[in-house]
Amino acid sequence: MKRLLRLTFVFLMMATAGFASAASKVEGLRIWPAPDHTRVVFDTGSQVNHNVFSLSSPARLVIDLKDVALATNLDAVDLSGSPIQRIRSAPRNGDDLRVVLDLKSDIKPRSFSLKPNKQYGHRLVIDLIDENGTRIEQANSPTLTEDASGKRDIVVVVDAGHGGEDPGAIGPRGTREKDVVLRMAKTLAALINEQPGYTAKLTRTGDYYIGLRNRTILARKYNADLFVSVHADAFRTPQPKGASVFALSQRGATSETARWLARSENRSDLIGGAGNLSLEGRDDLLAGVLLDLSMTASINASLGVGSSVLAELGQVAELHKPGVEQAAFVVLKSPDIPSILVEAGFISNPTEEKKLSSDWYRSRLARAIMGGIDDYFQTTPPPGTLLAWQKRNGNSNAVSRYQIQRGDTLSAVARENQVSVNELMRFNGMNDDRVMVGQTIRIPSS
Repeated sequence: MKRLLRLTFVFLMMATAGFASAASKVEGLRIWPAPDHTRVVFDTGSQVNHNVFSLSSPARLVIDLKDVALATNLDAVDLSGSPIQRIRSAPRNGDDLRVVLDLKSDIKPRSFSLKPNKQYGHRLVIDLIDENGTRIEQANSPTLTEDASGKRDIVVVVDAGHGGEDPGAIGPRGTREKDVVLRMAKTLAALINEQPGYTAKLTRTGDYYIGLRNRTILARKYNADLFVSVHADAFRTPQPKGASVFALSQRGATSETARWLARSENRSDLIGGAGNLSLEGRDDLLAGVLLDLSMTASINASLGVGSSVLAELGQVAELHKPGVEQAAFVVLKSPDIPSILVEAGFISNPTEEKKLSSDWYRSRLARAIMGGIDDYFQTTPPPGTLLAWQKRNGNSNAVSRYQIQRGDTLSAVARENQVSVNELMRFNGMNDDRVMVGQTIRIPSS
């Protein structure tokens, strides 16, 4: 009996010692360079305790991880496009790990932990922020087409959702939302820039993350007339499908008005774009009224352009809902810029995941979105724009629509409207010249 107790005690002591010496591991490291910061991500087996501090002359960032072992090759990490020159590491105090980033210049660090998602486990995130000026601070208004008459372009800011360490929704085949929407946003921006009277700007041009508030700040910096955020929806089951368009809900508008009034730095912030109002010197009551009026006008405009976009999307894709939906999405909460969020489809649906992975389908969706944007602004152009001047002088480039009848061919429709077949195909996102009875096509002015 005593022997059995001694063996049990020894076993428990060994197990306890093994547990005490067991450390979390750094299983991987990723670098996400962005225009306004660089994100360094450590993959850890569990949540870890850490300490971060900077050193100068030369510039270094020291990251101490408690009870953590290194289980990856840091020399293999791609540092291109980042402010990091070299990564060094060494054990410290027995079971701890010290990682040193040799930097090209001084930066401001910010660190936090992320919980597991569908793609990654526990992560420690270190953001390296350039104190000499971020992309948002350096953002300038885009170069606009403008002549002596004051005719300017309509500015559309296109926002690709998620990015970097945030993959967004992931489809059954592993398709990541962040990749799909970035490609689609770039296509949409190119289409907008091809259209006379329009200029497009992208919130992100690569695989990196931008904070939700910073996306709307960029739109304001660019003096946007419209903000379009592109996403791909997901659900816990594979059945839901169809594209959707969202505008801000009134409840979201109310909370946002309160937020703007509560933050003192917003008091003197110019509300540009359509409103062009200033809160500087206004008392709470007047500022609240001005913000409420501006937000209401923005929501109404968002619903208008959203309806036009949804009508065009319905020509090329199945719709999830027949009307524009409203929700309190953060990226839609700009007090003065009409903003819509387009869910291109359900990436969780295997059929739609396959479609969204293809260039031809994303191109059709992008052309439909552009068509809806143009339809809205041809009818309601912002003052001082080329489209407003054209409408005032009866020189509008507004498109017309034609419903295909029995016996029609695309070449006959093109000939009747004095446009080329290729132009009709491009304008409607068509891959070939086949048409169906009842199909509605958009016809540009000749």
